Amino acid sequence: MKGSGSNTRQAFWVGIGSFSTFLIGLVTAAVLSRLLDKQEYGTYRQILYVYNTLLIVFTAGLPRVFSYFLPRYGLPEGKEIVFKISRVLFLAGLVFSLFLFFFSGIIAQILRNPELARGLKYFSPVPMLLLPTLGIEGIFSTYKKTLFIAIYNVLSRSLVFVFILIPVLLISKSYLYAIYGWVISSFIILLVAYYFKNIPYKGVKPVKSGLSFREILAYSLPIVSASIAGTIFRSANQFYISRYFGTEVFADFSNGFIEIPFVSMITSATSVVLMPVFSKVVYEKSDVAQITGPWRNALNKSAILIYPMVVFFLFYSKEVVTIIYSEAYESSSVFFSIAIVQNFFNIIIFAPLLLSLGKSKFYARLFYGLAAATWVFEYAVIKIFNTPVSVAVCFVIISVCGTLISLFYSARLLGTSFFKLFPVGRLLVIGLHSLISIVIVRFIMIELFPELHIILSVGIGWILYLIVLLPSARVFKINYREILMPLLKRN
Repeated sequence: MKGSGSNTRQAFWVGIGSFSTFLIGLVTAAVLSRLLDKQEYGTYRQILYVYNTLLIVFTAGLPRVFSYFLPRYGLPEGKEIVFKISRVLFLAGLVFSLFLFFFSGIIAQILRNPELARGLKYFSPVPMLLLPTLGIEGIFSTYKKTLFIAIYNVLSRSLVFVFILIPVLLISKSYLYAIYGWVISSFIILLVAYYFKNIPYKGVKPVKSGLSFREILAYSLPIVSASIAGTIFRSANQFYISRYFGTEVFADFSNGFIEIPFVSMITSATSVVLMPVFSKVVYEKSDVAQITGPWRNALNKSAILIYPMVVFFLFYSKEVVTIIYSEAYESSSVFFSIAIVQNFFNIIIFAPLLLSLGKSKFYARLFYGLAAATWVFEYAVIKIFNTPVSVAVCFVIISVCGTLISLFYSARLLGTSFFKLFPVGRLLVIGLHSLISIVIVRFIMIELFPELHIILSVGIGWILYLIVLLPSARVFKINYREILMPLLKRN
């Protein structure tokens, strides 16, 4: 129990950092949506799409190396490993920057937006500055100092927020000034990141670890392969919508087809915390129950926290999107509703499980299969239905299929049944409880508060939802207190 509570607290701080990253990014998008016209905002989002798509390729899986190798070495060797990999990330960032600068015109032609070429050239210094900052999560999760992850993420994202919005607000309402802010803030973040990376090693002299680049690449390259496949898989819908439906529809899609912030907060936090634990168990050849136990526990807790939020946002998707992005992006709510369906299955964090067990090749093959299916079927639905909504639906269906495939494989790998690893009955009970609660709330809101202001409607709806949900949880044998108390207790 103690270990579980410790993991929960560590995951809590990782989650806070992840949530702050998402929230600040969301606020930035909301403000820019109001300041820039759709054409300018669409170009800005296309730049970020290109950057995030190519990021996986140029990082070569190196940020994930930290959480795999650091648990196996002492602090002196760890310090040498961290700064060795950071130097490589800087060189990778330099190559990335040069690629964006010289191939900006070709990328702009592919996405059919001539303005994109100029934007990418101005944005090109960012990879060189930001790639060396990657890996913070792996370092601090290894040493169970995840509070620093939260601090760093809040600080770095706040810097980006300030430096992007101030030029747009005070100088010119142009996406180029937002890009200038990206470049300036990236330089400051680079300095901050190097300071943070040294925190666990203060007063420690680096010692050669003996860890060669061959060993590092032997672990990271299969992950790179899987990550590239994952990027190809996730970028298909963005590419097709950008190419076939125009910049303005791409802006609608970009604002709407997003995860609920708390979902990514919980799942990424759990993944970051469990990966070093699993890696150490496998390295020491301990009982496999030390993996399945925490995994099942994390799955159950994630469902209890995530499902109520997913159900609430599914019923209030239109109101939430309108509040965030204004009525001009009301059509984005359709994409938001479709994307939310993924969150019922995103609680399954199979990546740290498969990677720690050395099944990176299967992990890569899975994503290559998903990528191929996505590009083929999405092209088919465009030709048949010719709507961006059909593209989004197709992506979600394929994504859910990929999750189920990984779960069947993991169950066989661990010598257990699918239903023991994935308690369908329990998850249906949690979902049913949330559904009944939100239906009661919607009935009350329609009968008693039919014409409230949209913000009040969502706020009161959320409060009523909690009032109905939490007390009735005992009837369904759902224990929120068991999950929340470890976060409140002191060590």
